[in-house]
Amino acid sequence: MNATIIQFFHWYSEGDCKLYDEAAKAADYLKELGISAVWFPPAYKANGGGYSVGYDPYDLYDLGEFDQKGTIPTKYGTKEQYVNACKTLQESGISVIADIVLNHKAGGDEKEKFHAVKVNPENRQENISEPFEIESYTKFTFPNREKKYSDFEWNFTCFSGVDYAEGQEDGIYQIIHDFGDGWEEMIDTEKGNYDYLMYNDIDHRNPFVREELDKWGKWYHDQIHFDGVRLDAVKHQSPVFYKEWLYKLRENTAKNIFAVGEYWAPGEVNLLQDYINATEGCMSLFDSSLQQNFHIASKEGADYDLRKIFDETLTLLNPAFSVTVVDNHDTQPLQALEAPVEKWFKPLAYALILLRENGYPCVFYPDLFGAHYTDKDKEGNDQEIFLDKVEKIEELLKARQQFAYGAQKDYFEDANCLAWTREGDDEHAGCAVVLSNKDAYEKPMEMGEKYSGKQFYDFMGWFPEKVTIDENGWGNFPVPAGNVSVWVPE
Repeated sequence: MNATIIQFFHWYSEGDCKLYDEAAKAADYLKELGISAVWFPPAYKANGGGYSVGYDPYDLYDLGEFDQKGTIPTKYGTKEQYVNACKTLQESGISVIADIVLNHKAGGDEKEKFHAVKVNPENRQENISEPFEIESYTKFTFPNREKKYSDFEWNFTCFSGVDYAEGQEDGIYQIIHDFGDGWEEMIDTEKGNYDYLMYNDIDHRNPFVREELDKWGKWYHDQIHFDGVRLDAVKHQSPVFYKEWLYKLRENTAKNIFAVGEYWAPGEVNLLQDYINATEGCMSLFDSSLQQNFHIASKEGADYDLRKIFDETLTLLNPAFSVTVVDNHDTQPLQALEAPVEKWFKPLAYALILLRENGYPCVFYPDLFGAHYTDKDKEGNDQEIFLDKVEKIEELLKARQQFAYGAQKDYFEDANCLAWTREGDDEHAGCAVVLSNKDAYEKPMEMGEKYSGKQFYDFMGWFPEKVTIDENGWGNFPVPAGNVSVWVPE
């Protein structure tokens, strides 16, 4: 079976504790489409309580169980609902991927005084003040949890920087303590050092922090028995930390837990390669460069040379570590990294990640279910967004499960028409795929002599007529203008 992930949420997913129950009810449908793993959003209590998407984590041990930040459940439901959703999916043969946010914490319970230095936000290696005493919300005691599961309390020595200092202007303040000198070492030199991202930046050099996060990882696994992890903002965290943390997690759970990191660096695949090397291949990464290529191709239309679609991508250069996406919660309209793929191009993009041999594809929730939301645009005006379900997405997913197997042969001669064949294997018939960003085409391709005399039909349903494979194993496979066709044997 070809593995396929679905990101079962988006930035504006409906709240009111509905998402976990929705996922449990969708288990059979997802299984039918060949979805093999569900990536859930951050499940722990965040600073924004029941309204938060989850990327401002407050208490990692609160999965919707304690009355904290104004609510017992998270936006997505209670711990009981979460555990039930995970169990239901796993009983249906679908793995669970947990979203792990260990870069920062938000919503401290008490203020502390400590010494810090203010840095230039555009070059964090440049100090713009002398060391001085500041006061910030760096103490986390979680009073309403009453030390259940863990008695660890976070204080300023657990963090490398903050963006809030009582009575001071907004800025980035690097904390001075004994566990590390300056920022942690990063792969990239963007902004001098991009260790600091937001809120209270966790300092992974503190051995007590590492011990607590190792303990928490085992505890979290024992609650829902997750099969994989999606690691948030690894660009801003030491590769040394995650290499160690994943080793301990796999050792403590006796499972080869899948891991994919979010290192968002479109057009800079060399940085992804450097991170994979620095972490000694302990995790895959999302192919942000391929997603950018999809975005650009969808904007340029027929002017885009499709033969360049995999240029400078992880999927081309290091496919064993590539998780491919068409869109995600950060690239959707009105988000900070907004780079959506236009509606007309999405079937082509999904064909490129679902029906080829390289990459581990991840489908985005709105592309399978649709989405509607309102938020502020860059000018501060309300903007209503409608995201339609991708046309023929079910057919593409089913084609992946039934036909996208065996050796692949590419026909990439035309700037506006890409095509390839999969010859199939001992258990599956193969397929022929043709996509165009301009005119209707008819692409001659070789399926192989074993298919001689067989008729192929368009699995997408665009063409009623069949294609007959000649005695040499060749056929002429058409595609509609600006679309994709998938041809499979009767």
